[in-house]
Formats: sequence, structure tokens, C-alpha cells
Amino acid sequence: MSAELISYDPAGILLPNHGLTSADLPGLESNLNAARDEVLSDAKLWAEGGNVPTEKEPLDAGFHELPNRLLDEYRDQGADSEVARIQATADRLAGAVDRVPVLGIGGSYMGARACMEACCHPYHNELSRDARGGRPRISYEGNNVDNDAMQGLCDLLSTETDSGWAINVISKSGGTLETAAAFRILLRKLIETYGDNAASRVVPVTGEGSKLFNLAKALGCQEFYEVPDGVGGRFSVLSAVGLLPAAVMGLDIVQLLQGAAAMNEHFRTASVGENVVLDYTGICHLMEEKHGCDIRLLSTWGKRLEAVGLWYDQLLSESLGKQERGAMPLTVVNTRDLHSRGQQHQEGKRDKVITNVIIGTGERAPLAIGSSDLDQDQLNELADKTLPDVLTAATQGTNQAYREDNRPTADLHLPTLNEHTLGQVFQMLMLATVTEGRLIGINPYGQPGVEAYKKNMNAILRA
Repeated sequence: MSAELISYDPAGILLPNHGLTSADLPGLESNLNAARDEVLSDAKLWAEGGNVPTEKEPLDAGFHELPNRLLDEYRDQGADSEVARIQATADRLAGAVDRVPVLGIGGSYMGARACMEACCHPYHNELSRDARGGRPRISYEGNNVDNDAMQGLCDLLSTETDSGWAINVISKSGGTLETAAAFRILLRKLIETYGDNAASRVVPVTGEGSKLFNLAKALGCQEFYEVPDGVGGRFSVLSAVGLLPAAVMGLDIVQLLQGAAAMNEHFRTASVGENVVLDYTGICHLMEEKHGCDIRLLSTWGKRLEAVGLWYDQLLSESLGKQERGAMPLTVVNTRDLHSRGQQHQEGKRDKVITNVIIGTGERAPLAIGSSDLDQDQLNELADKTLPDVLTAATQGTNQAYREDNRPTADLHLPTLNEHTLGQVFQMLMLATVTEGRLIGINPYGQPGVEAYKKNMNAILRA
């Protein structure tokens, strides 16, 4: 797999008539370096267990060095390491069942979904077991309270009597109502189906001593994985929260971690102008400060990165949406959304900066349009063009249209899309988010606003 780093190209954004000048980013260099130093200092402070200043609480900086720590442990401890144990559990489940509902909400499920859509076969669940490499189908619940959707999953599980199913339930506190309710409903069905063997078909990822931890202990579960201390939900994709579902799908979780570790090194050592994390942070910040572009469009090209964008939506919103500040993230999938939101982006308010996420080389051989005796669609003149050719032309044509109307764009290039580059993307966006928080004086950790609805919902239900 390629170890090439993702790169960032300002494209049209640095044109002075609609974006920034070539002097703007270097002018922010000292502030960006100071923000990076603070992020690195935060990670060190957390790792060493020092006293956290009041203004930095909470300090959930444990995500930063987590990939490196897990890789070091894997190298030194082998089969006893967490990574090896996760892989062993995933292989056990894959050998025993044909479907695994993943229960979680927010950061407890978005990362797993992003991994599946980015790196698995686009129609993973529809393939035969052999075509899936013997890995289970994956379903997602506990991320909403939709009665019909839950009933639909129960209908599906009722057909899995021969091939079998198991549950991967993920909740740090164990008290998040959406996930807890889904787990109770599915656990009841699991016990009805498998009786005393139900416990072996439940693998929780939670905090030690949580409600879920205690419930799983009482059930008799033998395998537990921990949401690490100092790692908030939206930063947990490279812990067991995301790694276990990814391993169940058959993905290479070591490559995910190695990609993230490579991004850590790049962030630590590369200079402004060559550092994808600092450049992305700086340009987005400058576009907001200088031009009022407080809507950030993550414009993904092709279908495989939509869930990565939705994962990023939560990351940016919960981290920086505080004190009546913070840019609004929005994920679009092109060319699909050029036929819906494209009009607004081309001629609407000038409050957006568009970052195109472009994959260099696809996994499959290019599929040509081809010639046909039935040419009423007049496509024979494009017979030798492939679908990647069409996507490239659409990307270039859209960016040209934006430039001609003075709409700022930038390009984030992925050399290919696999576990290594996906690990890079996850870590790059997490580091960029916390760096921007330190740059603008907002604590990127914690999400106090999310707790308000939970408090009110529980009060209403228990009244």
C-alpha cells in the first residue's frame, strides 16, 4: 500500500481577486507555529499526567499519540497487544456470524461507517460471503430513535438464524439513550435466539465502570475493549471504537494506524507552506477572517468519502462551535450534488470556501463508456473516455466555473484511497481542528452544548 502523504493545493484560493494573496499564509506562520507548539504541548501534558490548567479543561488530547502508542505496543507485545487482540476478536466474530450490527452514535459510529464506505467494496453487504472474504455484513443502529428502522433491522436479523449474528455495542458512558435503548432491544432478541450463548455474541467498547461495562459483566461477556481516557468520542476513530468494526469488516487496522502515525510526524516536522495540517488550518482561518467564509464545504468527488465528510462535520462542529463562533461544515458529494446544491454554491452567498477532496488513483480498472450501435444518446464520440476521465473533467470544469465567478476553492489530494491514506485523513483533520481551536482561543475539547438536549430528553421521559 502507498505510504505517500496526502497533499494540499490552494488551487484558486490564493488568487488575489477572490481569495488570498501569496503573502497571507506566510504572514500567519508564527501564529500557526505557536498553535502547533501548543497542540504538541497538550499531548505531552496529557501523556505525562501533569496538572491541567483550569482554562484547558477538559484536555482530551489522548488521541494525538494514540496511533504511535498502539503501534509500539503491537511491535513490542505481539499477540498480547490491543491491536492483536482486536484482530483476534474480529476474526472470531467473522468465523462465527454473518452479520454484526454496530450500535453507537456520533463518534461511536461515524468512524466505523467512514471506514466501511471508504475502504470496503461499495456493495459489501450485498456480496456473497466468499466475495466478502468471509467477513460479516455490517449494519448500523443506535444512532437514532427511528422505530421503523429498528423494526426493519429486527426483521433482517430474524432471517439470519442459520448464518448467525452478533452485536458490537459502543458507548463510553453506556448512558447515551439512543444506543442504550437499541442495545436493550437487540440484546433481548439475541437472548431469545441464542439463549446462554448470547454473551459470546456481544462485544462492548466502553469505559471501565460504565453502565454498559457493568451490564456486559452481568451478562457474562468475556471480551471488552476500552474507550481510552483522554479520548473524546469524535477523536476516537483510531481506538477500539473504530478499529474493532474496521477489523470485523476485514480492513487492515495496522495500516490505518501507520497512516495516522505518518501524519503525526509530518505535522510535527514540516514547515508552513509544506505542512498539510497547518496550511489547511491557516487558509480556512484566513478565508473566514478576511472574507467572511464561515461555511466550509468539504467537496468529495465520487461516492466513497461521503461518510468521512459526515464524520468531519461532527468533529468540526463539536470542537469549534462554541462561544457563538466556529465555521459551519457541510459535506457534498460530486457530481451528485452539482445537480442539487451546485446552483447555490455557484451563484449564492459568498460565504463559502470549498475544499475538493480528490482521489488520484482508483482501486479498479477504468471503465470506458464504449461504442454502441444504439447511438441515440450521441455518446459514441466519447466512446474512448472512461468514468475517471468524466470525473476529472467534472472536477476541473467545476473549479474553472468557480474561479471565473471569483469563488474560492482548494484541493486536498489523496494519492489513492486505502487504509493508510484514510488513517492520514482522519489524523490530519483531527490535528487541524485542534490546531485551529488553539489558534483562535477556543478549547477544542468537550461538547457542553450537546448535553443540553440529553438532559431535557431524559427529564421529559422520566417525568
